[in-house]
Amino acid sequence: MSTTPARTRSGAASDLTGRGPMLLALVLAVLGYQINATMLSPALPDVIERLGTTTAAAGLSQTLFFLMAAIGQVTLARLSDQRGRKPMMLLCAVVLIVGNLLCVFAPNIEVFIAGRVLQGVSAAMFTLAFLTLNQLLTPAGFGKAAGIITAVNGGLAGVDAIAGGQIADTIGFRGIFVCSTLIAVAGLLGVRRYVPDVPPTTAPDARFDTRGITALALGLTGVLVGLAQGAAWGWTSVLTLAFLLGGVASLVFFVVSQKSAANPVIDIEVLASRRAWPLLITTICTLGGAFGAIALTIPLFSQDARVGLGLSAVTSAVLFLTPIQLIGVVSAPLTGRLGPRIGWRRIVVTGAVANFVIFLFATLFLHSEWILVASLAALGVTYGGFMLTGLNGLAVTTAPKDKPGSLSGLNGACFGIGASLGIALASAMITAGSDAQGVTEAGYQHAMYIALALLGVGVLTALLIQRPQAEETAAADDRPLIVTHH
Repeated sequence: MSTTPARTRSGAASDLTGRGPMLLALVLAVLGYQINATMLSPALPDVIERLGTTTAAAGLSQTLFFLMAAIGQVTLARLSDQRGRKPMMLLCAVVLIVGNLLCVFAPNIEVFIAGRVLQGVSAAMFTLAFLTLNQLLTPAGFGKAAGIITAVNGGLAGVDAIAGGQIADTIGFRGIFVCSTLIAVAGLLGVRRYVPDVPPTTAPDARFDTRGITALALGLTGVLVGLAQGAAWGWTSVLTLAFLLGGVASLVFFVVSQKSAANPVIDIEVLASRRAWPLLITTICTLGGAFGAIALTIPLFSQDARVGLGLSAVTSAVLFLTPIQLIGVVSAPLTGRLGPRIGWRRIVVTGAVANFVIFLFATLFLHSEWILVASLAALGVTYGGFMLTGLNGLAVTTAPKDKPGSLSGLNGACFGIGASLGIALASAMITAGSDAQGVTEAGYQHAMYIALALLGVGVLTALLIQRPQAEETAAADDRPLIVTHH
């Protein structure tokens, strides 16, 4: 049985006093990963051109990046319960640096994809940082520190997206990974020196559910890669069907195995309740619809000179990526204050409906540059503020009292699953809509329709989320809000 030690309360460990170097080290550690998620989007056309690859392959690299982020969070966060937070953070930093170097020197798309896979695994740094702070600080100190870490969540308020576009337009995409490597090395050295060891929360000799983790990884990989490459390989091809059916079989085996596992990865009882599965599906659909379009479809469409807007990478980043991140930095803290007052479920439902309406305008007026700009800027409030903050807040406040971290942990993994699913589906639609001259207008339009459909499902599942009991909500307001990356 796992046990959770009481949070440290005494001396300098109880608040942020004297913790500046540690906090800076953690910020650098998570930033090294995060800029790989935000800076590369405007540089995707440059990746395709310089590596002589296809839109489908570039989309696959993004799909696997966010897929590994989900798997890495579940695996390394759980493993840190037994082995300690700091060793796993050091491992994340090393894996990130190796992945960056593979992308810097990648001679082809295959090596580039391998690098992106390793970078994705390092997403666990976010969860590990929050878990470490939660063990070291008082609730008040943790709240302040979590706010600082969360500020890195969407990048650097849009500056990184502009920088990514500028680097792509001048020295090429490889420069992005050089920047990430330098930050990751600084984060590694900072974590090694300034982040203290915290005691494991599970006995070191507890059996790790290797069978469950393997089944989950294979299942998610099979389904998402099959969806991403189905259009390129052929939906009825042996390879596509092998990935899809093998993935589904692995996921079924994973669910069955969790019922008998001594130390399961996921608590099936929590998963089956209406407080959990509608919330998790809403998270997946929200990330799948919004992030898939923001990170792949719109950057490619806006820079397509034949059927798109024909903008440069920098202009695309300034118009379509920066406003979301910049507005999100302001709206997320405001949503955090509003949530306990009006209820996290209401925040999520409102955000889900607003996202759908905004994307409807963006889809119908895809070629109207300024309507598209205004729509995406509005997502800074509804997506960057209401949904990302609300989904995390609801996961924390509705979690079972005897298993407070179960639902928020599952929800964190769903962010990565949703992002990879959205990119996989968008990539498949864009590839299917291509001809001998490249991507057609219909390809981009169909990708936006898929995003709209996912957001529509998200509205329905948000309405199905069980209303939290008043006493549970009141008790949860005293707990710190753990926000995952996206």
